[in-house]
Amino acid sequence: MPEDSSTTFTDFNQHVIDSFRANGGRVGPPFENARLLLLTTTGARSGAPHTTPVGYLPDGERVLVIASAGGADRHPAWYHNLRAHPLATVEDGVFTYEARATVLGREERDAAFARAVEADPGWGAYQRRTSRVIPVVALEGTGVPRPVARGGGAMLRSVHDAFRRELALIRAELAAHGPGLGAQLRANCLTACQGLRNHHIGEDTRIFPFLADHRPELAPALERLRVEHEAIAALTEELRRLLADGTGATAAGLLPAFDRLAGELEAHLDREEADLLPALDALLP
Repeated sequence: MPEDSSTTFTDFNQHVIDSFRANGGRVGPPFENARLLLLTTTGARSGAPHTTPVGYLPDGERVLVIASAGGADRHPAWYHNLRAHPLATVEDGVFTYEARATVLGREERDAAFARAVEADPGWGAYQRRTSRVIPVVALEGTGVPRPVARGGGAMLRSVHDAFRRELALIRAELAAHGPGLGAQLRANCLTACQGLRNHHIGEDTRIFPFLADHRPELAPALERLRVEHEAIAALTEELRRLLADGTGATAAGLLPAFDRLAGELEAHLDREEADLLPALDALLP
């Protein structure tokens, strides 16, 4: 975008925001293959809400955002807003949640930024353009996330689609990676494994019992899906072991285990939608 056209840049940002919200977190070029979220901050001076699309790095139970401003010599406005008002709202396409922002200290920042550069050298190019140290900010969720989709079936679809997108991103990263396994790629895999585990625990303890109570005829399908959860958990644990002990410390070494997990999971998501979505749409419209 032309750097001297604030109106054009604002229009572009609004287009990204509108597309993100209308399509469950999916946007077109140039961000169609990027991890993107919407960050709503409180203006440091105005006190008014401001929403900005920002790229993020998975980092376990939190996400990291980088105040690069494209390598400009000034921090972006959203960074100043977070310094003044650390509570913000995050939209990830599936859930909206409140988050507390923490600016990483220098040592932790340097490690996180090095991971970012491993994943995308463009971050390093931004740092070389400016004399300021580009900050990294951690966003940690507070409270209970609110689903964006309305209705039980729509919510489950949106969660499944998010897993599908993340699987595709990680597989592309593994295929494109060099001889070593980058620290951020490792973090992406581990975060996806933990998110998948949490999702299946939620299904086993809440969604499946709810459906069993209201649709007894679904009992065989629910039992089959529980067994598939166990099989996927075993594949997830295999992947975690490879990441932890270094046995599959190269992207090439990790790909077969990842492909086994991705193949089983994608087939499971398809079967689960075929078996459960009609009932969820009817029970939780």
